[in-house]
Amino acid sequence: MRKLPAVSVLVLLAAVAVRAQQDGRASYPPRLDGARAEVYKETGPTKLNIYIYEPAGHRASDRTPAIVLFFGGGWTNGSPGQFEQHCRYLAARGMVAMTADYRVGSRQGAKTVDCVRDAKSAVRWVRANAARLGVDPARIAAGGGSAGGHIAAAAATIREFDEPSENRSVSSVPDALVLFNPAIALAPFGGQEPFPPEQAAQLHERIGEDPKSLSPAHHVRKGAPPAIVFFGTADRLLAGGQYFCDEMKKAGSRCELVTYEGQQHGFFNFGRPGNNYFLDTLKKADAFLVSLGYLGGAPSTDSFEFRTR
Repeated sequence: MRKLPAVSVLVLLAAVAVRAQQDGRASYPPRLDGARAEVYKETGPTKLNIYIYEPAGHRASDRTPAIVLFFGGGWTNGSPGQFEQHCRYLAARGMVAMTADYRVGSRQGAKTVDCVRDAKSAVRWVRANAARLGVDPARIAAGGGSAGGHIAAAAATIREFDEPSENRSVSSVPDALVLFNPAIALAPFGGQEPFPPEQAAQLHERIGEDPKSLSPAHHVRKGAPPAIVFFGTADRLLAGGQYFCDEMKKAGSRCELVTYEGQQHGFFNFGRPGNNYFLDTLKKADAFLVSLGYLGGAPSTDSFEFRTR
């Protein structure tokens, strides 16, 4: 794999969310037509919403698979609106699809560890409320892009950093992962230094903990949930994604790494010219969920109407 020029990890992870906000696709607070908002967590003055899209005719008595998606933005900014179109599509396909808010640096002064706590809280909230939401508590997937992919994977792999006040008897571990260019290896791996020394110091400050303690690739263990991971080959985070999948396979867990030649970080987002990579990654994510029994039939990305504002 060719070595790519160094760049600040926080700039890299935040740039995609900033671009999305500038073109109106991820304004904050989000305006999500067709979603029901519920507060899944209160911390101090902050109330965190989860935005819920349901299949047609969905009832509380159903036991429907669910997915919770987390936005990217370097743990600093971003909006749940980033995954509006993913949720609309997956709900139309038969899942309860949700996109969750979480604390970030620019709004609540949050550290990365706080973002991870919120991701764990969101998964736990869905499972604790499964009967009311019409969700199967044994089929709750999580996912997201960039920093959002990181916190979804952290919920799946890292035992620490649950909120002490929550009911730990309800698991915060998702049952499957759908990850779009996640920041998944935050510490040295396989003899590689993921970031130059000055950037490593910056990352330590941003995270609020030892980066290795919040690095999903360093906490893979037996029983880790199956995952599909999407990357462009021009993404500086790809090597960490490969390492994560290698560790998953060593632990006996399924991990599919899907790459796109020449594509950079954030290539998968809705609204990029032609939406070709958005559609292809979504179609492959759909097929992955079908293989797990979360969805049925063939993907319908070719016929679904993706709305723009």
